[in-house]
Amino acid sequence: MTSNKRTIIILIADDDAEDRMLVKDALEENRLTNQIEFVENGEELLDYLHNRGKYTDKAKYPTPGLILLDLNMPKKDGREALKEIKSDEHLRVIPVVVLTTSKAEEDILRTYDLGVSSFIAKPVTFAALVDVMKTLTKYWFEIVELPKA
Repeated sequence: MTSNKRTIIILIADDDAEDRMLVKDALEENRLTNQIEFVENGEELLDYLHNRGKYTDKAKYPTPGLILLDLNMPKKDGREALKEIKSDEHLRVIPVVVLTTSKAEEDILRTYDLGVSSFIAKPVTFAALVDVMKTLTKYWFEIVELPKA
């Protein structure tokens, strides 16, 4: 098994500042050196992906190799953003992992129907979040082959 040598940008879409910090800390705890970018709602997520608004600089805001998506966000929620991402021929190849507090069966079924790669309920403890991030990063950055951005 070969490790993926190219740098993969992780784009995290979550409106909760504390959750963003905890995910970032959990990734750092796993010694992940990938560049991490944050957006706070679905509108910002799509602006980032389309290099619009404050995200026009493609060098500063490159296409991510993985999106961690919260479902419950203001302006445009994760479900709406996911639908737009997966209906865009250039964006649909980006793996999207839902990382949310929701455990609703309807959300799980709907997001898989829309094309999400994985659905993960946010763990309640930091230690559990570190474990989830360890597994997630091992899977996405060491095991699977991702398309080139």
